[in-house]
Amino acid sequence: MYGFTQIDYVRFVNMLLDLSMESSASETKLQDKDLRDGFDFDSTADEQFKSLPIEGERIRIRKLDPEADMGVMKKWLSDKSGRLFLLSRITAQTIDIERIINDDWNVFGIITTHDDTPIGCVAYLGYNPEQNKAELRKLIGEPSMRGKGYAREATQLWIRYGLTALNLKKIHLSTLHTDMRNIRLNESLGFKVEGILRNEICVDGIYRDVLRMSLWRGQV
Repeated sequence: MYGFTQIDYVRFVNMLLDLSMESSASETKLQDKDLRDGFDFDSTADEQFKSLPIEGERIRIRKLDPEADMGVMKKWLSDKSGRLFLLSRITAQTIDIERIINDDWNVFGIITTHDDTPIGCVAYLGYNPEQNKAELRKLIGEPSMRGKGYAREATQLWIRYGLTALNLKKIHLSTLHTDMRNIRLNESLGFKVEGILRNEICVDGIYRDVLRMSLWRGQV
């Protein structure tokens, strides 16, 4: 369905093995419940999502402060996950961090723990208030915080913010077609595959396919 080649099936099996070893019983139970029940995005009347900061069970998302946050942002964006965060899906070229932050068409949030420790960022790129759509990106920048469910919680909060504060009708994103963890997360949040962009981006000298996924307000 996702256009896998034979080697991709091997990677998929390895990813499943990794997930089975990494997940605790409680995390698996929570993920299974999320997949059965879905996620309630019908929160457009909820006051807490009309402006930043927004609070979650374990994290909060505040507005990005370019001067104060630039140092930690550059650190996060220097590793592989960060480089993918900055990769343009249109030109397949890396976007300069200062340029992307200062672009009025982009909306950024910093993910922190409740003690105000920054752990990652979320963004809506190419926010178009006339078309009511934008591209969602997420990054847990601190390696020690990955694989603990923070990306799911941050994405849920950020989607609610987009639907409520920005009045988005369509939210789309792109992900490497071999990143099954991210694909599974996106699908469980209501995103559906729109298509496959063949050899769309070059990562470490290797051309990769990209899945385009989207969430439409009419389906949530």
